Amino acid sequence: MPLQLKRPLAFLDLETTGVNLANDRIVEIAIVKIFPDGQQKNKVKRVNPGIPIPPEATAIHGITDKDVANCPTFKDVANEIKQFLDNCDLAGYNLHRFDIPMLVEEFLRADQEFSLKDRHIIDVQKIFFRMEPRDLSAAYRFYCGKEFPQAHHAEADAWATYEVLQAQLNKYPELQACQDLACLAEFTSEGDFVDVGRRMIRINGVEVFNFGKHKGKPVREVLRDEPQYYDWIKNGEFLLDTKNKLDEIWNSMLKEKLNRSGKT
Repeated sequence: MPLQLKRPLAFLDLETTGVNLANDRIVEIAIVKIFPDGQQKNKVKRVNPGIPIPPEATAIHGITDKDVANCPTFKDVANEIKQFLDNCDLAGYNLHRFDIPMLVEEFLRADQEFSLKDRHIIDVQKIFFRMEPRDLSAAYRFYCGKEFPQAHHAEADAWATYEVLQAQLNKYPELQACQDLACLAEFTSEGDFVDVGRRMIRINGVEVFNFGKHKGKPVREVLRDEPQYYDWIKNGEFLLDTKNKLDEIWNSMLKEKLNRSGKT
């Protein structure tokens, strides 16, 4: 079914230095604009983010610091991008949670406002997730080729999960070398989280806040400069595990301080 458009629909995709919306930057933006008459135009801009591109980001999109060294900054191309998106509705994959927030932040850093008012926003990922459920019953049907009538019975769910994993190992050649649990754990990992609530994460061995106004900042640095933040978390509605892990870091800092004072 062809799209019924009343104005252009712009499909967005960003390549970035990472996924931290507050601290990371765009290194490439691609826009495919579809007009109501079927005409198509595209714009691709590679930009210098002004910060180093981490190796893990380069491993995903292939863009290095050298590739963008002589490219314009986002501020240099902000007007051009804004004009290209003028009077467009927007579409993309995971648009709501990533591309739009990242793009809006970049415009604000360039001292420009990018308004979403009166724009239709189509997130293709949401359609995918709603039309193709990703629950255990769907996985059991896909991998094991049969229905799962006992869904949401704890023991049955546990056995079904075991069957699904066995089927996944048999289906994907890249997993067949992963009979080792350490390999599987790494394959399914979403990061080295300090606490089960994912409020803190380790980046290069350093505990970093993963939420709120201090997201992306080292925990020890925040607690040193703003010790009342420790009290706010301890008295707030956070998981006990989060509070316990924070206590461990706090007590470690106190011990280090005492050791330093004892040497002076």
